[in-house]
Amino acid sequence: MIRPALPLDAGKVGAILSDFIDRTTWMPRLHTRAEEIAFADRLIAQNWVNVFERTGIEAFIARQGSKIHALYVSSPAQGHGIGTRLLNHAKSQNDTLELWTFQKNLRAQQFYTRHGFIEKSRTDGRGNDEKLPDIHLKWQRSKG
Repeated sequence: MIRPALPLDAGKVGAILSDFIDRTTWMPRLHTRAEEIAFADRLIAQNWVNVFERTGIEAFIARQGSKIHALYVSSPAQGHGIGTRLLNHAKSQNDTLELWTFQKNLRAQQFYTRHGFIEKSRTDGRGNDEKLPDIHLKWQRSKG
């Protein structure tokens, strides 16, 4: 069910991202849907993306080594453990993982905290495209 994304998956990966932006009132729309598909295509071309697929693509994670750039689950697939499966897949390949999430994204913060991530720092958002305050989180495999 988890597999590397293929070039033809860019449309669905971009649509999952666009849907999140459309449904999230505090998230500014900076790019068109076409630009988001092109962005997904670039991530896929770099071999950073894995998708979760049953009857269709329901979620994706974009990861460059230990750095998670994105983890999104389609709205209808949320609450079924798919994000956990993608995250555990990434954990199985790394001793540490790091990511940034927005301070307003309480659901993501709860998800990552539940999975052992700890806060490393916060910013006022000046360093990201959206200009939204964010949080740097890190997970490390326990040595024991």
